[in-house]
Amino acid sequence: MGNRLEGKVAVITGAAGGIGAETARLFAAEGAAVLIGDIAEEGARTVADGICSSGGRALAAAADISSASAVDRMFKTAEEVFGGLDILVNNAFFNVRDHSITELAEEDWDATMAVTLKGPFLCTRRALPLMKARGGGSVITLSSVNALYGVGETAYTAAKGGLISMMRLVAAEYGSWNIRSNIICPGTVSTKTCMDYWERYPAGFERLKAMYPLGRIGTPRDIANLALFLASDESAWVTGSLYVIDGGLLSGHRLEVE
Repeated sequence: MGNRLEGKVAVITGAAGGIGAETARLFAAEGAAVLIGDIAEEGARTVADGICSSGGRALAAAADISSASAVDRMFKTAEEVFGGLDILVNNAFFNVRDHSITELAEEDWDATMAVTLKGPFLCTRRALPLMKARGGGSVITLSSVNALYGVGETAYTAAKGGLISMMRLVAAEYGSWNIRSNIICPGTVSTKTCMDYWERYPAGFERLKAMYPLGRIGTPRDIANLALFLASDESAWVTGSLYVIDGGLLSGHRLEVE
């Protein structure tokens, strides 16, 4: 186990699987006490138990982050059990795959916004005073390349774009308190949810991979490694920054002329 986050306390939302779970495991291995927040309580408990059995410190907390009262309980737990808060990873989201804005139902828009945009607002609002009391902290928010590159999924794209503006404002407003706020924009990542979807479209998945100059989609560990840097003191002068981690997707595509 490492010590890059020794003595730190982290809350990670949507951490019952995928990027959130991998980030929780990595943070714990680097010395952080980690609260695993997720609406899927059983999955969150499984991740927390795995961390503890490996010698780390972790606790599961069932939380619907679209609810202010649920968010409040989650952060109270972190404060009471671990003594405060140094790191918040806004990772949880909800997404409805649509092909056009004209196909998107109002209730699906509302559900996406409630978790993907309102949820990080509620969590960050609750986390900032706790970080202030500790003399600083790091807020890491998962946006998406969707916010920078039009590929459909109207509500999800809009919510992820809103996160960029909101979290840059947090960087500007709370830098004087030594609180840093940075955004990660991943490309396609091989989470269970993602792969369950693409298993239905194998030919489409091959075309998707071909769009990435590095020839593959990302892994949860790819994203967790960047989150670790942003959580650690190694990034002490980094705030308000947007990190695209996408295997080269947004850099463009090689033109085959033969």
